Amino acid sequence: MTDAGPGLSHLDQSGHARMVDVSGKDVSAREATASGRVLLAPAAIAALRAGEVPKGDALAVARIAGIQAAKRTPDLVPLCHPIALHKVAVDLDVAGDGVGITATVRTADRTGVEMEALTSVTVAALALIDMIKAIDPAAVITDVRVETKSGGKTGSWRRP
Repeated sequence: MTDAGPGLSHLDQSGHARMVDVSGKDVSAREATASGRVLLAPAAIAALRAGEVPKGDALAVARIAGIQAAKRTPDLVPLCHPIALHKVAVDLDVAGDGVGITATVRTADRTGVEMEALTSVTVAALALIDMIKAIDPAAVITDVRVETKSGGKTGSWRRP
């Protein structure tokens, strides 16, 4: 099978989805950082800051969930390659009207880790909502996006 054309590497000539063959690519250090936010009511922010979330340490649970999610990305996103991850760091910052979440994922492999970083942020946000929903059932996940990536043939990219 060959590519259907530029930008459509996950489709064969018949338009069927396929996993891209990356075996011919060079192994290189690759890193991606993604971010997102969980918008919360003032009562939820106060509970997080005071350590008074009824279910326990919501930020610790969200951090661990984000790390686990990065490692499980190929199980969740059908065309992602299973790759060895060498670093997953998840940072949560309680500020203003919500919690900022940043995930940085690193590997030395043949394909990038943008999807792992995005999955990490999203699942960390879901875990945070699960922990805080008794206080704020209207919490909102927003602005999940790749911030930076580096490595591979295309090199470095940073959100403008």
